[in-house]
Amino acid sequence: MSASSLRARVRVEMIEEIKAAARKRLAVDGANLSLRGVARDMDIVASALYRYFPSRDDLLTALILEAYQSLGAAATTAAGEIPAADHRTRWLAVCTAVRDWATAHRPEYGLLYGNPLPGYSAPQDTVAPAAVVVLLLSEIAETAFASGKLTPPALPSALPGPVSDDLRTLIEDKGSALPAEVLDRVFAAWTQLFGLVTFETFGRLDGLVQARTDYFTHHMNLMADLVGLPAA
Repeated sequence: MSASSLRARVRVEMIEEIKAAARKRLAVDGANLSLRGVARDMDIVASALYRYFPSRDDLLTALILEAYQSLGAAATTAAGEIPAADHRTRWLAVCTAVRDWATAHRPEYGLLYGNPLPGYSAPQDTVAPAAVVVLLLSEIAETAFASGKLTPPALPSALPGPVSDDLRTLIEDKGSALPAEVLDRVFAAWTQLFGLVTFETFGRLDGLVQARTDYFTHHMNLMADLVGLPAA
């Protein structure tokens, strides 16, 4: 192995060690981590970390990207295990995978969906990984729509014009065949999914709901009904 290859490998290993230490620190301090705290946990001087992460924000971005990718992979794997024609079961599998991932990765979930980080602005390259779940839900609805299986119930409230315009622009940008009214319901289901997972993860349901899994599954089925996915 050449000297340059060895240096590159050592660098990759060091970056992974730093991220592992930072994830452990997240469990203690939440997103309020510092390079000095991570360095202290690794028993090295803080200046050594700056060769790999020039600032706290660079480290946070690396952790955020990794967390989004892990969450997206869990949801994508869950969807891939269900036949594409079984629309509602795929929908529920994606939703359950999000909840299971959040339960198993509470500090990382808090980093993604907890309080905004003061002074931190996420870069553009976090946008695509953050959208994986809603795109999966949209794809499930679009597959059902294309097969003629989507039957959304009528609602008393019409879609406001400005919202319809935004959604139609998004549909055109993504090359989707979904009507704006259906995409609107998918977005409502997406926010309900993460809202419910966030409430459970951060203890907002404590003392209110005991049958958490039944409650979650019931509401994800309600959202599937709202979108118009056929019963399994």
